[in-house]
Amino acid sequence: PGVHRMATAGLNDVKKGMKILHNNDPWIITEAEFIKPGKGQAFTRIFIRNLKTGRTTEQTMKSSDSFEVADVTDTDMQYLYSDGEFWHFMHQENFEQHQAGKAGMGDAAKWLKGEEECVVTLFNGEIIAVQAPNFVELKITETDPGVRGDTSGGGGKPATLETGAVVRVPLFVGQDEVIKVDTRTGEYVSRVGK
Repeated sequence: PGVHRMATAGLNDVKKGMKILHNNDPWIITEAEFIKPGKGQAFTRIFIRNLKTGRTTEQTMKSSDSFEVADVTDTDMQYLYSDGEFWHFMHQENFEQHQAGKAGMGDAAKWLKGEEECVVTLFNGEIIAVQAPNFVELKITETDPGVRGDTSGGGGKPATLETGAVVRVPLFVGQDEVIKVDTRTGEYVSRVGK
């Protein structure tokens, strides 16, 4: 059905959240600021983050410049397992499987134990970003017993979860309990009733 043409974005199209191609990598625009100096041409200063590496850089666009829009899609997938090198995900509808490397997983890796629904960003069939569910329920595998009368700050104590993540929990939370964690902040939310 003809040649697949890349969509391009010019000076007036670029906006925060747009995903573009730059040096053959997908980037997301994190900030775009239109600047009109007293003299000379107006330009747009954009900050972009590489979706594969997480590196951020600044670019300046003149009216003649344009970017290719990256063919990036966000889709829901279920996390299956990790083989130590890759994290495997499955599309619920067509059962296609995709894998993500460490860079693509980012922080999500420490919250997933299996079966979670995640929002996965695909670029050319490759997972470049994974968003863990906002809340996960994980079991505490290691934490010191709460010390009564410890009033040194009430900041709680560290607890290691079954995925290896470490979060601070209140002193009354014990080992082998299941807790709910907000993955966006890495903070303890509540105990999960047995």
